Amino acid sequence: MATFYKAIAFLGGLAMFLYGMRVMGDGLKSSSGGAMRTALAKVTNKPVMGFILGMLVACIIQSSTATIVITVGLVGAGFLTFHQSVGIVLGANVGTAITAQIIRLMDVSSGEDSLLYFFKADNLAPMALVLGIVLIMFVRGSKSTNAGNIACGFGILFMGLIYMSDVVSGFGESLSRLLVAFQNNYFLGFLAGVLVTGVVQSSSAVVGIIQSIASSIGVTFSAVFAVIIGVNIGDCITTYLVSRIGAKPNQRRTAVVHIVYNVFAALLCFMLVFIGRMSGILSDEIWNSTLNSGGVANIHGFFRLVPAVVLLPLTGLFEKITCAVVKDEPVDAEDKKAIAALDALDDRLLVSPAIALDQVDRVVKEMSEIAVHNYDACVRQIYEYDPKRDQRIQERENLLDSMTDAANKYIVSLSQHVTSDRDTRMQNALLKALICYERIGDLAVNIAEEVSELNAANKQFSANAMAELRIAFDAVYEILDITARAYQTKDAELASRVEPLEEVIDDLIEDMNARHVYRMVNQLCDAVNGIYYQAILTNIEHISDKCSDLAVYIIEGSDSNSDIFGKEHSYVHELHHSNNEAYLQQYNEDHDRYFDALNAISVTDRLEGEKTADNGENTLTGRGRRKKQKHSQL
Repeated sequence: MATFYKAIAFLGGLAMFLYGMRVMGDGLKSSSGGAMRTALAKVTNKPVMGFILGMLVACIIQSSTATIVITVGLVGAGFLTFHQSVGIVLGANVGTAITAQIIRLMDVSSGEDSLLYFFKADNLAPMALVLGIVLIMFVRGSKSTNAGNIACGFGILFMGLIYMSDVVSGFGESLSRLLVAFQNNYFLGFLAGVLVTGVVQSSSAVVGIIQSIASSIGVTFSAVFAVIIGVNIGDCITTYLVSRIGAKPNQRRTAVVHIVYNVFAALLCFMLVFIGRMSGILSDEIWNSTLNSGGVANIHGFFRLVPAVVLLPLTGLFEKITCAVVKDEPVDAEDKKAIAALDALDDRLLVSPAIALDQVDRVVKEMSEIAVHNYDACVRQIYEYDPKRDQRIQERENLLDSMTDAANKYIVSLSQHVTSDRDTRMQNALLKALICYERIGDLAVNIAEEVSELNAANKQFSANAMAELRIAFDAVYEILDITARAYQTKDAELASRVEPLEEVIDDLIEDMNARHVYRMVNQLCDAVNGIYYQAILTNIEHISDKCSDLAVYIIEGSDSNSDIFGKEHSYVHELHHSNNEAYLQQYNEDHDRYFDALNAISVTDRLEGEKTADNGENTLTGRGRRKKQKHSQL
């Protein structure tokens, strides 16, 4: 039983060590997280710069795993390329060795009169704990709390190490036999380092355990070097598992390149040891020398730093190997066209504004198709819900956002080269068109989210509500199609058909809202369903509004209508209140088509609508009829 209790005591010390390291790391990340992310995001394409930044960040947060996981996140967000991340990964492997150098303070041995006595672990740990708790409990402010967490984490870490060392000293004979076994079987030692680090999920913790053993009973170089090399490989397991969950190909590559590099580094370390042993550099004296905590820290640092420096020029090779291991996912044909359009935004074309603007126009045209496809997908969700379709809807939305950001930046870069009025008008129209199609994509996602929540609540609309929605959806299908074709061809005459239809859609939405209120008041429909229904109608109406904006931008792009530029709102307002025969005729045709279909859905609703219309109220079908007559009298 004595052995059992000692094992529990050792695990308790290990728990203190791990918790202290976590608390200290969290405090360091909280106090420097923003600056750390900014530094990583600004890394250049030079691997050396990435290496230095990765090393510094890992030193600050004392975790290569955390540094690489953050890097994977930045790659996924588009702040870093996979190429830029490779240097950071190499640097992070070196930076994490700083923890072992801190732990070597356990070796400090001096009298009470010496300044070094202050740095003895037995003294430094309780002082750090006292300082930390004072900062947390008696000093207000987030900065003092972070500093207190760092100090407490530091103290708990060392208390755990001291506790482990005390327990380990009681296992001196057993541990010595175990380490002697590793001394004669390097593969076993290497494998032990890999597996233990994979289980503990911290190379710093495993090296700390070895250092506590070294401080208590001493270890030899020949017994631990293979274990430490294995620790470096085991450190990759946690990083890979954490980083690959839901990750994109480039993110997975960043995690895999960590493994690829460490495999090369391990082979290099074994080669250096073999060459050193054969050449006599590693003499019997060094080979069998007893190491203390500082000696273990130095070996760990050597096996981290030397391979990184030697292998840094081979980052290109690591990239190729990783790309061969992690293949690109199949790309949808729609995405390929979008990517091709984005690739055409070449900075070398900026000196030729007309050509550069044409490339942006190409991006907008692709966005118009993607936005329409997303709208179609969200409509289909209402009538035939499929959770997998939600994923593609979100993928399209992310693609639209990326295209908007890239095209916006390109247009801003182009500004200094634009001199002619025509190019200025086109530049402004493109900026507005980008925003419109990005917004249409957002509205489609909003509809999909409403449908998803409705489905999750196991609710559905009434048959009448579904039929009415189909009419509104068809109207938006038509206005999106007209707008897209008008934009593709820059046909101002075709674009002029958008505004009358947009007015009809406004009328439809108002009428359908009134119908739904009637159903809810008369308990023909669930009130909760009504919330989803009205939210969907609101998004539909906003999509038609954006089509109206796009149509005006197309119209003003023609030389004959260039005077509309900068007066778009006034143009639409005057059109609504003018006696424009073409506008009125198109409005009446569209109105008849859609309101005839709407009025045919429910006899009860139609009769109720006629009753309220006779009372002079703008509800149900009454508003559509009254507006039609008003336009006819202009």
